Amino acid sequence: MRLSSLAVLILSAASLRAQAPLTSALPAALMRDLDFRIVAVTPKVIAWRRDLHEHPELSNFEARTGDVVAAHLKALGLEVRTKVGGSHSVIGILRGGKPGPSVALRADMDALPVTEQTGLSFASRVTTQYNGQTVGVMHACGHDAHTAILMGVAEVLAGMKATLPGTITFLFQAAEESAPNGGAKAMIEAGALDDPKVEAVYGLHTWPGPTGTVSTRSGGMMASGDNWRVVIHGRQAHGAQPWRSVDPIVIGAQIITGLQTIVSRSIDLTAGPAVVTVGAFIGGVRENIIPDSAVMFGTFRTFNDKARRTAADQIRAIATQYATAGGATATVTISMGYPTTANDPRWFGRSTGVLRSTLGDALVLESAPSMPAEDFSLFLEKVPGLFFFLGVTPKGKDPLRMPANHSPMYDVDEASFPTGVKALSALALDALLRGVPPLGPMK
Repeated sequence: MRLSSLAVLILSAASLRAQAPLTSALPAALMRDLDFRIVAVTPKVIAWRRDLHEHPELSNFEARTGDVVAAHLKALGLEVRTKVGGSHSVIGILRGGKPGPSVALRADMDALPVTEQTGLSFASRVTTQYNGQTVGVMHACGHDAHTAILMGVAEVLAGMKATLPGTITFLFQAAEESAPNGGAKAMIEAGALDDPKVEAVYGLHTWPGPTGTVSTRSGGMMASGDNWRVVIHGRQAHGAQPWRSVDPIVIGAQIITGLQTIVSRSIDLTAGPAVVTVGAFIGGVRENIIPDSAVMFGTFRTFNDKARRTAADQIRAIATQYATAGGATATVTISMGYPTTANDPRWFGRSTGVLRSTLGDALVLESAPSMPAEDFSLFLEKVPGLFFFLGVTPKGKDPLRMPANHSPMYDVDEASFPTGVKALSALALDALLRGVPPLGPMK
């Protein structure tokens, strides 16, 4: 998940309960069996997570991780497809002993170019070359936990295969961090949701929040994530003779100031939050030379298509018009990335009802809108489902003060893993047992 800031959690459990009508709980005998199997698999989940954490791999290089996952799924007797979409993504298909619906569960597997500083006994010592620099590689966003949790879910549900009415597709996705062309797009294009035809999809993400809780929201949950780049073409001159130049640094400073008005003056914030960020401004090599050009780039995040288009249009207009006013030209590149991650309101009540009946009302919370982006959004554009945050902050710790996702200090409380396994398992079982009816029109 690509982060520009931390937008943390929780509005209220009561609010979410008000949105979600009560649903029938899963059969008590099934829940007892599920709990027994989760207790048995949890030590394995922890061991898998620690192994994956110690051996992280960047986007599109998850060869070892994919091999670990594929070997586990094959040992469980699942149908396994590797190198899905031309990457290291893995699909495992569990066909139940009875006919029924088809549901998918997803975990992302890639790590980040971050040098770990956690001090864990299983901390990553992997390094690589990234953008011309030697950097560490770290699971600084919890994808090691996501993968291990879904491996645990696969083992739990494979043990119930004979009684399952339907099919479960396990999506182990490469390259979520590789926006704008992340692994979800490649998996979908390779038919990951088509054979078998998936009717509902679920996924989770570790997040600062009390261990044992899950949090989610109806509609837009995570922002779209798009990038922009501006090259200002001026005219070089001696720093002592600025009148001979067309100064791209001064023009760039004016563009930066102008960009600040997009969110404050051009976007309807009552329809959802928005962010425009300048991440870098590069120009010049010496104190007494006004450079020929300067480059700046950044990101913009929104929660609806209108705001997304407005931000893109305004970035182009502000950059080109300020450049023209200063006698320069500007080349503007907009890279549209992941769309808004939105939980379909028509499916939300049922999904959160399952979580509440399985985990307890007090442990299912409403999250605030979060500005990071996620390519799970692409799966949700195809089929209904639910994306939710798994709280991984140890008891007694303040989630707002803990190192956040993408930090070199980021860690997860392994006590959260049984909750993750149980939540995903229960959502899949509910879909298989109760079916996935066609959704009515949006109100």
